[in-house]
Amino acid sequence: MRRFALSALAILAIALLVGPRACADLVWSPGVGWRVEGGVLATVTGPEARTALEMMNRAREAEEKHHWHSAIKQYKKVATRYGSSVYAAEALFRIGIIYQRNKEYFKAFDSYQSMLTQYPNTPKFNQVVAEQYRIASMLLEGARPYTWGWIPGFRNRERSVEYFERVIANAPYSDYAPMSLMNVARGQRMIGGTEEAIDALDRMINTYPRSVLTPDAYLKLAQAYASLVAGPYYDQESTRQAVTYYEDYLILFPGDTGASEAEKGLAKMKKTLAESKIILADYYFKYRKNYQAAKVFYNEAITVYPDSDEAAKARAKLSKVNAILDKTKPAPAPGETAPEPPKKKKKWFGLF
Repeated sequence: MRRFALSALAILAIALLVGPRACADLVWSPGVGWRVEGGVLATVTGPEARTALEMMNRAREAEEKHHWHSAIKQYKKVATRYGSSVYAAEALFRIGIIYQRNKEYFKAFDSYQSMLTQYPNTPKFNQVVAEQYRIASMLLEGARPYTWGWIPGFRNRERSVEYFERVIANAPYSDYAPMSLMNVARGQRMIGGTEEAIDALDRMINTYPRSVLTPDAYLKLAQAYASLVAGPYYDQESTRQAVTYYEDYLILFPGDTGASEAEKGLAKMKKTLAESKIILADYYFKYRKNYQAAKVFYNEAITVYPDSDEAAKARAKLSKVNAILDKTKPAPAPGETAPEPPKKKKKWFGLF
């Protein structure tokens, strides 16, 4: 109990120290410079605080004059030398803003990430996550990252996927998380990672089942599996998965805008699956003379897609198989007679 009490007191002390600091905010205005508003830190003074404030003001003045290198240099000094001050988080944020303005997206994202990692209680948390999401989105759309602010680089959608995953880790309960998962899936499809896209969509469905994006995730998941289908002559596991998710989508979201698209996709997948059953049945029928196996697969083709041309073909071939099976029924052995049908029981006085 004593240990628990000490732990509780320690947590309370941290809360008392961190809480007011988290409430404090930095405000900048021309002619005045940076000032702290809110929280007990608004009244903090001392040599280090004054030095950090002077460096912040010099950095912002350089920033306003578009002297980017000088501004970043001053902000980095504040973040490094005065990491425990109220100015450090803002310094990292301003570094990210400058890099982002100059299209140095990788450095901007890293600066924002450093801010969130070191100062998770920052009042700008949601704003920083929004900027990270914006950078990832721009990269996904094909924006070119720059080096030193003037040399364009190559498009990098792999990095955008990585950044969206980071946004999800940073803010898993925000509105940006499900949107990021959808973009991870989209980015993976763009760079050829269909299986990775399927994984992202599956996480989306299971983690955020009530999101407004969930219906689209079901449809995209079915389409992703459908894209893996090579045709009726190959393994049909992806076809079956596509059928499952198309059907789930139509059952769970019958009025959704993608219903007609899902119905077309479902019909195409069922057609492929039925064709694969017919191909197997034909093989057993023509080459193995295994008419029982052929009968099973023709019946499965009919069950998969009853009201289709494939089902009609399967029925026609099934009739031939049944005819052969009827002809090849074993005759009774000598001295044996065919079993007689069971006799009907007589009714006595209408009681039985």
